[in-house]
Amino acid sequence: MNEKHFNIRIYGLFTADGSILVTDEFRLGIFMTKFPGGALEHGEGTIECLKREFREELNSEISDITHFYTTDFYQPTTLLPTNMQLFNVYYLVTIHPPFNFKTTLKKFDIPAVDGAQSFRWMKISELKEEDFTFPIDKFIVHKIKNELK
Repeated sequence: MNEKHFNIRIYGLFTADGSILVTDEFRLGIFMTKFPGGALEHGEGTIECLKREFREELNSEISDITHFYTTDFYQPTTLLPTNMQLFNVYYLVTIHPPFNFKTTLKKFDIPAVDGAQSFRWMKISELKEEDFTFPIDKFIVHKIKNELK
């Protein structure tokens, strides 16, 4: 293994009425679908990171946070120019209405401009691996379908 650095990512799984919130983004020159969240910054704890990400991306405050999953296998980065080992932490989160973010029904309802982002609800019962861009999210789909019915 040539990786000498970790890329730590923190994600929130927000469910309501049998659906889960996902984000469609244009970053690194591609369209991607993933769960809301992002990179842990130096000096932050994982919960602090998740709260910051939800404030920045969803203009929302998280009220309840429960650990769901932490990567327990080797996962290299797939899109970054530098090889790194990914370390992902997923939390179940609650946001109380009214919601301060807009959603769309259309996948990739954004321009091909770096940083563009939109949110949409997906029925948990209809989630499929191929709906997501990254291998770790594909893995999480199985856990969600088995544990969040």
